[in-house]
Amino acid sequence: MSSSANIYVEGRSYNMLLSYLMGLGQSQLEEFKVCLQSSELLLGNFRKIPWANLKAIDPVNLLCLLREYFSERQLWEVTLAIFENMNLTSWCMEVRAVMNEMAQVQGSQDPSQEEPEAPEGEAGEKAGEEEAGEEGEEAGDGGEEAGEGGEEAGEGGEESIKAKILTMWDNIPWPEDHIYLRNMTEKEHEELKSLLYPSRTGAQPKTVVLEGPAGVGKTTLAMKAVLHWAEGFLFQQTFSYVFFISCHKVKEMKDTSLAGLLSWDWPDSQPPIEELMGYPERLLFVIDGFEEMDMPSNLDDSPPYQDWYQQLPVNRILFYLLKKELVPQATLLITTKEYRTNDLKNLLLNPWFVQILGFTEGDREEYFIRYFGDQSKAKKILHWVRKNDTLFHFCSAPMVCWTVCSCLQRQMARSPHFQLSTQTTTSLYVYFFSSLFATAEVTLSDQRWPEQWRALCSLAAEGMWVCKFTFAKKDLKHRSLEDPVIGSLLRWNILRKVSDCEDCVTFTHQSFQVFLGAMFYVLRGTRGSAGGPLKHQEMKVLLNDTWADTNLYWRQMALFVFGLLKRNLAEELEETLHCKMSPKIMDELLEWAEELESYNLISNCFEFLHFFECLYETREENFVRQILSPLLEVDLDIFGNLQLQVSSFCLKHCQRLNKLRLSVSGVIPQTEVTFNLGTLETRPHSKIGQWQEVCSVFSNGNLSDLDLSNSRLNTYAMKKLCYELRNPRCKLHKLTCKSVTPVRILKELVLVLHGNHRLTHLNLSSNHLGIPVSTMIFKTLRHSACNLQYLCLERCSLSAAGYQRLAWHLTGTQRTTRLCLGFNPLRDDGVRLLCASLTHPQCALERLVLWLCQLGAPGCRYLSDALLENQSLTHLNLRRNDLRDEGVKLLCKALSRPDCSLRNLDLSNCSFTAEGCQELANALQHNHNVHILDIGSNDVQDDGVKHLCEVLKHPNCALNTLGSSLHLLPPWHIVNTLFNQYLLDNRVLSKRKEMCLFSGLRWFRLEG
Repeated sequence: MSSSANIYVEGRSYNMLLSYLMGLGQSQLEEFKVCLQSSELLLGNFRKIPWANLKAIDPVNLLCLLREYFSERQLWEVTLAIFENMNLTSWCMEVRAVMNEMAQVQGSQDPSQEEPEAPEGEAGEKAGEEEAGEEGEEAGDGGEEAGEGGEEAGEGGEESIKAKILTMWDNIPWPEDHIYLRNMTEKEHEELKSLLYPSRTGAQPKTVVLEGPAGVGKTTLAMKAVLHWAEGFLFQQTFSYVFFISCHKVKEMKDTSLAGLLSWDWPDSQPPIEELMGYPERLLFVIDGFEEMDMPSNLDDSPPYQDWYQQLPVNRILFYLLKKELVPQATLLITTKEYRTNDLKNLLLNPWFVQILGFTEGDREEYFIRYFGDQSKAKKILHWVRKNDTLFHFCSAPMVCWTVCSCLQRQMARSPHFQLSTQTTTSLYVYFFSSLFATAEVTLSDQRWPEQWRALCSLAAEGMWVCKFTFAKKDLKHRSLEDPVIGSLLRWNILRKVSDCEDCVTFTHQSFQVFLGAMFYVLRGTRGSAGGPLKHQEMKVLLNDTWADTNLYWRQMALFVFGLLKRNLAEELEETLHCKMSPKIMDELLEWAEELESYNLISNCFEFLHFFECLYETREENFVRQILSPLLEVDLDIFGNLQLQVSSFCLKHCQRLNKLRLSVSGVIPQTEVTFNLGTLETRPHSKIGQWQEVCSVFSNGNLSDLDLSNSRLNTYAMKKLCYELRNPRCKLHKLTCKSVTPVRILKELVLVLHGNHRLTHLNLSSNHLGIPVSTMIFKTLRHSACNLQYLCLERCSLSAAGYQRLAWHLTGTQRTTRLCLGFNPLRDDGVRLLCASLTHPQCALERLVLWLCQLGAPGCRYLSDALLENQSLTHLNLRRNDLRDEGVKLLCKALSRPDCSLRNLDLSNCSFTAEGCQELANALQHNHNVHILDIGSNDVQDDGVKHLCEVLKHPNCALNTLGSSLHLLPPWHIVNTLFNQYLLDNRVLSKRKEMCLFSGLRWFRLEG
């Protein structure tokens, strides 16, 4: 029988086995797994499968696992023995029948005699007929062609790709004590299936990208998808040929063609190119590790490339594949680290991105429990890891889980008084490296190790700069890394050999490369990693880029740089690894911080929270105090335990802090919930204590501006904050509380308004205040101890009753001089209530903002009457209200009075025309006070501008700034002509005037 027939029989045999396994109920499946642990049922001749690999596995992956341990015949024998033990009588009869049939088929073959080789077409037809007879015939000609193509793949492609993937998998050197979680759930078969049909609606995506950080399983998932195809479980009706292309393996290749690239792993290097070209829609290209590829230059300017035999650099061939210029009908499955995602988005046509997150929380918990064996101990340790958001995120990668567990295990064995509370992310990596080195036998003198560590760290750092994570033998030789050192690093699982690249190594997990790259900058020496800038200059560039960049690996590197400043960690490295740490590193970082201030590098994009996290990693309070002492302004988002912890640690050292924006998202409990970690941990601070430390900053004597916008606080947290704000040492002038939830906590502000006479500005915008909250606050404003001068209530959905209480407040105090009510449905009735208070002799309001308050002409009548009596109001903003010409005319009744005190009037976007401009011009002839007038976004046309230009000649007109909008003004040459005429005619003015015509785009200054 031909090889294709062998594959067919094997495929049918395994499909039948899979149907039995999937037919088992959940309890039966568990019993089947338990039976696999019995040496009697395994007939005493077969290898026992570790229970860890069986525990959570589903039927599909159970079959894959069994195939790794048993031959086909052995697998049927074991299955029969287990079914008999489970008393599945009818299934036992069926299994025996299948085994008899298999024996007859195998007996009919003469193994010493090979079947004559059939022509390619005939072999395809034969395979197609056999498949149709057993599995059912595909409908239509297209199905027959697909069947032939799929069977051709079976002759060489499937076995070849299967062998390649299994070889790569077997060559991954996992540490001996690493717990391999297969993490096989019952849904995994469907999840793999959904990779190439993820949307579930519409057409199948032709390009799927698996993105995620290092070590979370992108390559593993892609390998499993290919393996399931090769074993006949997935995509059989979709793909006839699958090619797995490793970017780091092929990037060193010489110029080749697509045909040459595909022949690399094909049996006898003879892939059926013509057939591949004939059915491109049946091809799947798995492109693994896109981040390893260099972007070719001038790709957009190069001519189209469709010739499978044309010689080109490999990276160009791959990019033509990615851009769908080459084999556009093929399907692409791409893996990449997340920092290269944007590059892919610019290349790909309609890609579907799938984020791979690695270990779930449940996976991490299972890993820790199985590693430590003691469930209670494991959960205590995991509780501590969860409190360190950065470390817990790292643990989504299996190798980081192993690193953390193995390091903690060694430390607990080494020191009976070990405390988790003293650990940082950096300290775990330091002790991991030092414990490996301390117990290893290395044939290298202590005097040579410092230079070897420097060489290794330099290699890691340079790799981070150029995004290089796989290193050839020449790279190691260039750094003068000696063979004994490389051998030791491989044994310690710091380095590992690359499975599909001869003589290449990579760091077992990228966090090892990041840590050693950071270590390079704290070691002695002045030379940079790439031989260019000096080391300290290179470090400054790294840090400047880190605070403005979202690249996860740069952030990790900066965290380690600061973490290595901790004195006991530096001493540990010097003692165990024989490294020499730089004595100048702290001074160099302080110098860098001073440059941040002097060059104004701290901008809106500066990540204060990550900066604080790095400083917290040092635990060196004197250093933190020095580096933070010049800081005047900080912007923080506290959304988790770590953010609260680092903020409480760092803010107390910001002695000159003047402005703080603090957004808190519900991490402070009403009462502290304790967790007893026994001897493993002594908790240094509770969340409540940390919040108290944050609040204590408000009374440091320098903070004058606090913004709590977008915070979610409970009553206790808000009360604690307000008590600190009324501290006699608190010098806060401005408090902003936009979009605070729940709104009811704003009632606690009464404590501050009563007790802090320095507080003059309060902004409560974007809060649906409601009657209880607004009543309490407005009532407090009349209190003699309240010194509030500026109140902003934009977007507060105030009711009519709210406006009445606000008006009542304005009549009872002479302190409030600025009021902003923009974007509230004030309407004409509301403005009537407000204007009643404006006419009161006690009202001292100077600035009133009523933009977008749904006002019309009737509201202008109330405002005009108020302006006739109010002598304090100098600024009025009515922008974006539908006043029209009638409303402007009513306002001009007050403006035309010489004793009207208004100086600044904003009427932009108020829907009036040239007629309204005429009214304004007439009023300004009699007004000596209005200096600024904004009429932007009104349809004033040429005539409206002429009216205003005419009044500028009038000796009584005090206007010196006229604002408008570009798109609704007449052509600029007309405007310039009108204003030039004004300048020529207006010679009677006794003093120099400057006219500013501004738009959203530019300013025009005309002097006269």
